[in-house]
Amino acid sequence: MATTSGELRAHNRVRLLRAVHDCGATLTRSRLTRGLDLARGTASVLVGGLVEDELLHEKPAPEHPRGRPTLVPGPHPRGPLVLAADLREDAWELAACELGGRVTVLAEQDHDGTPEGALLPLGAAIRAQRGSPRGRVVGAGVAVAGPVRAGGLVDVPHLRWRSVNVPELLGLPDGWVRVGNDTALAGLAEARRGLLRGVQVALHLHVDFDLGGVLVVGGHPLGGASGMGAEFGHMPLTGGSEPCMCGAHGCWALEVGANALLRHLGLAYGGGRGRDQARLLLARAAAGEEAASAAVTANSRALGRGIAALVNAHDPEVVTLSGLAPDLHDRAAPALSRAFEDGLMTIRRDRPPRIIPSALGRRGSLLGAMESVFDAFLTPEGLATWLSVRS
Repeated sequence: MATTSGELRAHNRVRLLRAVHDCGATLTRSRLTRGLDLARGTASVLVGGLVEDELLHEKPAPEHPRGRPTLVPGPHPRGPLVLAADLREDAWELAACELGGRVTVLAEQDHDGTPEGALLPLGAAIRAQRGSPRGRVVGAGVAVAGPVRAGGLVDVPHLRWRSVNVPELLGLPDGWVRVGNDTALAGLAEARRGLLRGVQVALHLHVDFDLGGVLVVGGHPLGGASGMGAEFGHMPLTGGSEPCMCGAHGCWALEVGANALLRHLGLAYGGGRGRDQARLLLARAAAGEEAASAAVTANSRALGRGIAALVNAHDPEVVTLSGLAPDLHDRAAPALSRAFEDGLMTIRRDRPPRIIPSALGRRGSLLGAMESVFDAFLTPEGLATWLSVRS
């Protein structure tokens, strides 16, 4: 709690910047002032200081009534940037992100599935951006498709990654780069910028080569005691008993995702292969091809059954789907709905949660990586570091 005038000013500067960021730099100064319960004079002084510190820049609102123009605070042209990367099993994407959440993709590259083949080029791309433009980049966030332990140690079972030190291979300081699970970060982004804003208890599921899920409570994905809570895909929710490369047996993820689609048809899968083939199968199923339709229906049925088990356990208000999951929902909706309803307890059936596609498309993990860095920056300590570097 702020106890001095200086601490109160620092606190209000952070509140104002956070409000600008969370609204996507769309609200006028007057609306921000009312929403934060600030006096007009206080807000004017705060905005002026933030403009002087090259943190905010004001521009006229697109539409305003006659008289004095209404100003909208937004990112300064020389303001802070966050680098965000989405590291998938077969490729990575790197973007620069401004306060307010605007994303500019800088690079995309396929990789061979090895830690060195994936992380060394990504690290070089991040380091090239870190110092240019000088002083603007405040940190990097990296979303990875596997469990993440303290220090950025990552396991990606399907690529046979075990305790891979991501910050070290990226060539970046551990405190400067933040590494997180892709599904947990997608859930964070959905809570900040998608359909889970204002939702108290929700379930977010992300399907790619396999499946991940996380419970989002009060806008925050639950990480568990060691930070590895987003692993619903490795629970035995559908009655299977096959061994998974994670070390467990009967994992839900064995039955949902690109790998499961290809395995159903006896096609090669694993090792980060098969994304394009899986999407082709979805298209063929939409066109009515029998074998492809059977594979998609089996995937969708397993997805619905697993969702029911998690709903019974966690009682979410809504379930959001990203990655391939919306396609599975659309292509075989009756099978998914029937499996979901059959798996629900009787007391859940009167008012089951909605199952809806993410509002963020494939960008959820990338946006979540961005948010994880801005969360660290939008603090009194983060702003003080900005001022010390810029002075």
